[in-house]
Amino acid sequence: MISGIWLVLALLLAAPAVASADAEEIVRQTSDQMLTELKERKQELQASPGKIYALVEHIVLPRFDFERMSQLVLGKHWPRASEGEKEAFVKVFRELLVRTYATALLNYSGQEIVYLPSHKAADGKEVTVNTKVQATGAPAIPINYRLYLNGEEWQVYDLSIDGVSLVSNYRSTFSSQIKRHKLSGLIERLEKRNQPGS
Repeated sequence: MISGIWLVLALLLAAPAVASADAEEIVRQTSDQMLTELKERKQELQASPGKIYALVEHIVLPRFDFERMSQLVLGKHWPRASEGEKEAFVKVFRELLVRTYATALLNYSGQEIVYLPSHKAADGKEVTVNTKVQATGAPAIPINYRLYLNGEEWQVYDLSIDGVSLVSNYRSTFSSQIKRHKLSGLIERLEKRNQPGS
């Protein structure tokens, strides 16, 4: 089921960044496109799993505001970090998420995406897209995505899975590691974690 959760996130992040488009409709259209590609390239990706990374780099990354996510994840540690540390953290955090999404895409096995009503902020600059993932014989898991209007593009900066915010979860985990190893130590640990085969 976890692979299905991350798959839905990847599908959302692949959405065309069109400010005038309805966020929920973007998710629906892009999900159909992505699932079609996964089905058509299933044998190719199974034979050469590494190809999925290029797919994620091309489709997923442009829809993420990694710097804003990094600021939220590091919280009070962000303004204390040097410019070099900020740049390094954004890079390793992005790589961590890419590896997670790529694995989820490879493990897709027909989970159903159910779309629920979305909620837009009063100023129209933030949207929460609500979905749930349903797999045969398992309880549905709610997933809510938070996007904001960055110029003319909708970009993702947080999501919650079964009520747990990704940003809050990573903030808690990373904060405890920073206390023990400092930010430089956290970055080093993430670099090692991101290495192939780790």
